[in-house]
Amino acid sequence: MLKDIIEVRKKKLSLIKKTGFNPYPAKTQITHNIISLLSDFSGLSKSKKKVWLAGRILSLRDIGSLVFMDVYDGTGKIQIVLSKKNLKDFNFLKEVIDIGDFLEVGGQVFKTKKGEKSVEAFFAKIIVKSLKPLPSVWHGLKDTEDRFRKRYLDMIFNPEVKEIITLRSKIIRDLREKLWFEGFTEVETPILQPIPGGALARPFITHYNALNEDVYLRIAPELYLKRLLVGGFNKIFEIGRVFRNEGISKEHNPEFTMLELYWTYQDYEGLMKFTERLLKKFIPGPYQKITYSDLIKKYAGQDVKKIDPDKIDEIFKKKVRPKIKTPTFVIKHPKVISPLAKSSEEDSELADRFHLIVDGMEVVNAFSELNDPIDQRERMEEQENLYRAGNLEASRLDNEFLEALEYGMPPAAGLGLGVDRLIALLTKKPVKETIIFPTLKQKD
Repeated sequence: MLKDIIEVRKKKLSLIKKTGFNPYPAKTQITHNIISLLSDFSGLSKSKKKVWLAGRILSLRDIGSLVFMDVYDGTGKIQIVLSKKNLKDFNFLKEVIDIGDFLEVGGQVFKTKKGEKSVEAFFAKIIVKSLKPLPSVWHGLKDTEDRFRKRYLDMIFNPEVKEIITLRSKIIRDLREKLWFEGFTEVETPILQPIPGGALARPFITHYNALNEDVYLRIAPELYLKRLLVGGFNKIFEIGRVFRNEGISKEHNPEFTMLELYWTYQDYEGLMKFTERLLKKFIPGPYQKITYSDLIKKYAGQDVKKIDPDKIDEIFKKKVRPKIKTPTFVIKHPKVISPLAKSSEEDSELADRFHLIVDGMEVVNAFSELNDPIDQRERMEEQENLYRAGNLEASRLDNEFLEALEYGMPPAAGLGLGVDRLIALLTKKPVKETIIFPTLKQKD
C-alpha cells in the first residue's frame, strides 16, 4: 500500500535527522552537471580529476558491498557506484536511501567492465529525502489526465515533454529576437480590464475588492495596444497570456499565449509578406492565397452573401478550415465577422483581413486596423446590441478606446499569433501537450 511505503520513508527521514544529517540542505558543492561530465568524460578519465554532481535517483541495485544507481539531474543520466571500501557510511546510506531521493556525489569517472560510463563515489549524501515513491515503482503514470495533473512526474519519465517545453522557450525567444531586429518595441498591457474587447469570445469575470468593481481577464490585448499607436509608437508587440471562457479541445485551452503586434503605416498585404518572413523558419511554405468566399463555395457549396451572419464563422470552422492543409492565407473576410478590421476599398462588405491556416489550424489572424472612429463606434454598437440580445461572445462597446480613436490613430496593420498552436503544428501534438500546465477540471 502506498501509505505504508510513505510511512517507511518517514521513518528513514527521522533516522537521518537523528544521526545529525540535514536531509534538506540549502547548499551543495557541484562542479559538473551530468551532460557536461559526459561530454568531457574522456578528459576527466585521463586526468583522474575529482567531480561533484547531484541528481535524483531513478534506479537502485544493491549487490551487497556495491550499490549501483542511475542518477538524473535534468540535463542527463549517469550511473553512480557506491562501494563499502570507499564510503565509511555505506551501510547507513543503504539503510535510508530510496529511488526518488536526491543525492550529492563526489568521485571519479570510470567505465565498468561492460563499458558503461559511471562515477565511483568517495563521498555521497542525501540532499533531498523523497516521501512518495516515483510512479514507475508502484503503478506508473498510465492515465493521460494524471500526466497533465502531475506534469513534474511526466517530465521525469517522458523526455519528450521536456523537449517540447524547451522547444517552446526557443521559439518564443526566436520570435522576440526577430521582432527586436525588425525594430519592434515589446510592451505590456493590462490583463485585468474593465471591458473585454479585441476579439469575439466570452470572458472570465473577477472582482476588484478595492474598487468594488467587476473586471475581466483580457480576451486580447488589442484595444490597449492600439492606444499606444495613438500615443506615437509605430512598431509594438506583446507576448502574454490571454483568457477565453470557452471549450477545451485539441486546439483550445481557456488560458493561452498570444503574440500580438501592430505596425503603423502598414496594411494587411504588407503584413502578409512580413508574416511569411517571420515564420518561414518554422513553416517553410510555399504559401498560397485564397479568398474567404471562394473557400466557402469550394468546401461548403454555399454563397457567403446568402449565409446567416451568425452562422458564417461556424460553417467556415467546421466545413472549410479542416480541409486546408498547406500554408494558406485566407483573405477578404466578411466585414460582419470582422468588427475591428478596415473595410475593403473594392467591396465595403468585405474586410482587409487574413488568416494563416496550416494543417486545418488557424495560426494567425491579421488585418488592416479600423481607425475611423465613427465607423468603429457603429460596429461596436452593433456588437453591443448582439451581446445584450444574449450573444455572450460578442465584442463590447469601449468608450475609452473610442475616445482614443477620436484623437486620431495612424493607419496600421496588426496580427495575433497563437503561440501554443504554432508549437502544436511543429511538434504534431495537440495544443494541450504544448502547454506546461494545461487547464483541467479539479478533482474532488
